[in-house]
Amino acid sequence: MVDRLAFHDAWELPAPPERVIEVLAAVDEYDRWWPQVKEIHRIDESSGVACIRSTIPVILRLTLTCEAEIRDEGILRVRVEGELRGWCQWHVVPTPSGSLAWFTEEVAVARPVLRLLASLPGIGDRILRANHEAMMRDGKVGLRSRLVATSSSRV
Repeated sequence: MVDRLAFHDAWELPAPPERVIEVLAAVDEYDRWWPQVKEIHRIDESSGVACIRSTIPVILRLTLTCEAEIRDEGILRVRVEGELRGWCQWHVVPTPSGSLAWFTEEVAVARPVLRLLASLPGIGDRILRANHEAMMRDGKVGLRSRLVATSSSRV
């Protein structure tokens, strides 16, 4: 059975790191560009609740709390609680064509139906990873579009 999941993604983005960090730090707006983020509500200055759904027909309710926001180093990190428990982090670095955004996530599956799914021999881990890959693929497309749209509106 899968107890913990670790994900690593790298997105090439057409904007400088400062702009990418600015958009990624505005978590209240994720539902405007990331299709799987269905709702996001602020609790206080450093935390909020996100409802997400990817290809598995289950909505996850997650409490996200900022642990680090070091913009000049391109780092954003949140603690994740709720139906997944752990942390996720963005690290954005410059490239000749814009930025590379590294996403790292390490979580434990807390929701019973997902724990049951994860326990399926041979396919549970693959299903959860495919679900994550679909979410990240659409998030990358949405973020790229957001960066292009907001950079052209600033001109």
